[in-house]
Amino acid sequence: MPKQSLGEIELNRIYQRDCIEGMRMIPDGSINVVLTSPPYNIGKEYEKKQLLEVYVYWMTQVIDECVRIINDNGSIVFQVGNYVNDGAVYPLDCILYPEFVKRGLIPRNRIVWTFGHGLHCTKRFSGRYETALWLTKTDDYTFNLDAVRIPQKYPNKRHYKGVKKGELSGNPLGKNPSDVWEILNVKHNHPEKTNHPCQFPLDFANRIILSLSNEDDVVLYPFMGSGTTAVGALMHKRKFIGFETERGYVEIANKRLDSLELPQS
Repeated sequence: MPKQSLGEIELNRIYQRDCIEGMRMIPDGSINVVLTSPPYNIGKEYEKKQLLEVYVYWMTQVIDECVRIINDNGSIVFQVGNYVNDGAVYPLDCILYPEFVKRGLIPRNRIVWTFGHGLHCTKRFSGRYETALWLTKTDDYTFNLDAVRIPQKYPNKRHYKGVKKGELSGNPLGKNPSDVWEILNVKHNHPEKTNHPCQFPLDFANRIILSLSNEDDVVLYPFMGSGTTAVGALMHKRKFIGFETERGYVEIANKRLDSLELPQS
């Protein structure tokens, strides 16, 4: 089967290269979903901590390319945490939000991802959440709510009066997950854990992929890390493109992909 590509970029491949350089090789309007969790500028092993102004300028270059390459039905989901410096906390989604809006993107949700474990702080409340900005280029965007509904709290509850008396009061397919997502972060004994220090959970990626794209659509993850989004894309019959500068993480991601049992066509 011949390999598919967008311009010079081959689909279903993780490139070891800078994401801005890589995205510049992708044609305008050819990506359905950009999902990314960039470095937070807090000095992890895969980043160099820099002045906040320098970091924000770097992120605006990433944002420029994301906006250029998504199509009119597409979405950008930018998942970030906090930049912390000398005890002061700067929420990155709040800092970056104006950069998206000034580029004409339409904000759809500010998703709060909450988890039960994390750093135990001593001079402030411990952080137990991160956020994701979901934005679209137009009002004609893909949104498959039925694909990500969750069980109703009271699945057999029925209307007790009126013209709908006796009928189910909730959607039988389940309820809308809302914009607060309780998903375990990938730490220590988590079954998905690899050697990546800040691994993205598959449950988060799956919900974005299923709700904001259709089969055969292309999902881009600019900071691929351990390959979670690539795994989710292939699991659900989507295509992906990934960029990652660290060779070790590319190897981890490719190993995950090699062991993946794909659904039948």
